[in-house]
Amino acid sequence: MADTTTAPARPPLMPLDEALARLVQVAGERRLKDRERVPTAQALGRVLAEPIQSLLDVPPADNSSMDGYALRLADLAAGRPLPVSQRIAAGSVGVPLAPGTAARIFTGAPVPQGADTVVMQEQCELIPGEPSEVRVNGPVEHGQWVRRRGEDVQNGSAVLAAGVRLTPQALGLAASVGAATLTVWRCPRVALFSTGDELVMPGEPLPPGAIYNSNRFTLRALLEAAGCEVDDLGIVPDQLEATRAALRRAAESSDLIVTSGGVSVGEEDHLKPAVLAEGRLDLWQMAIKPGKPLAFGAVRRPVDGGEALFMGLPGNPVSSFVTFLLAVAPVLRALQGMPAALPAALPLRAAFDWPKPDKRREFLRVKLNGEGQLELFPNQSSGVLTSVVWADGLLDNPPGQAIARGDVVRFLPLARLIGA
Repeated sequence: MADTTTAPARPPLMPLDEALARLVQVAGERRLKDRERVPTAQALGRVLAEPIQSLLDVPPADNSSMDGYALRLADLAAGRPLPVSQRIAAGSVGVPLAPGTAARIFTGAPVPQGADTVVMQEQCELIPGEPSEVRVNGPVEHGQWVRRRGEDVQNGSAVLAAGVRLTPQALGLAASVGAATLTVWRCPRVALFSTGDELVMPGEPLPPGAIYNSNRFTLRALLEAAGCEVDDLGIVPDQLEATRAALRRAAESSDLIVTSGGVSVGEEDHLKPAVLAEGRLDLWQMAIKPGKPLAFGAVRRPVDGGEALFMGLPGNPVSSFVTFLLAVAPVLRALQGMPAALPAALPLRAAFDWPKPDKRREFLRVKLNGEGQLELFPNQSSGVLTSVVWADGLLDNPPGQAIARGDVVRFLPLARLIGA
């Protein structure tokens, strides 16, 4: 009698947006609660836990934005040179300006009481004498080259909101309102390891069938760029017990465990049974290319009964890189209370043809050329790591969408994806 049984149907591929919604929801429920007070000079890349409110005006007084002469515009009406009554350098404060005189002033110096305009020195002619006089040449506008008190920041205003990642310019703004320390969220603690007996470290001999472990370096750098404290556990052998031991070690003090490789269903892929034994796991097939397989779950902490989130990335280097940007980075942002959505895509024109699109949503490696259009890296294989070094962004192409030269497409700059 013929066997009429059939294999169970595979679940449909999960759209990226659905996967992101699930990931972000779980991560948002576990957002970090611990705050730290750190010196402003050491807060680069951290995420603000409390808003910064200014307690002063910036600038604190009207000041000159040019080297030149401060005067009353009305005093120029007579057309005569004005005596120079005082000299005001940055860091000093002048006396009220006597009527009919001018003050020699330098960039950043407070404008003296009574003056309403600054004339740059290139527009002035100094006449030596006791006192010296200054003649103004050319037209002058009322209030020119005067930076008004509070024109940048007003006393009492919020200058940085909670949930902002602190960039160099944000640190400068915080310093400008006198913030010597900042309250930030604790850094996410992330444990990282790779699986695969074929992996060796750079500097070691490369036996037949082996490859150097590039993912370890890529993922660690991405995690550090995202403001994480990384516990790098190195390479774990393709053995079930070794993988379980690594997961237990990783869960001890981590918020998140990130791995690369071993998320398929082959006989040597031990991550799935190891995570199931130490916690719980969903193995998703996302409808994206590259980077279809994604493992998401949690690993128990034996000490306190809590959990560390788990994300298993594919082993191909480009798939691992792209999946990190699209899935892991939003989880890290959600853990820190930041907006977790992918950055808005920029509409740009393609400088290539893509006549045979995939049925999945594609993320093509592209680069902006001198004409403001996108060039395509010629080899879009998920194993070609040179493509993501050459590229400065990903083209987010809908499923089944062919591209003709000149079409408007969706561009995601790598700088935004990495540093969001």
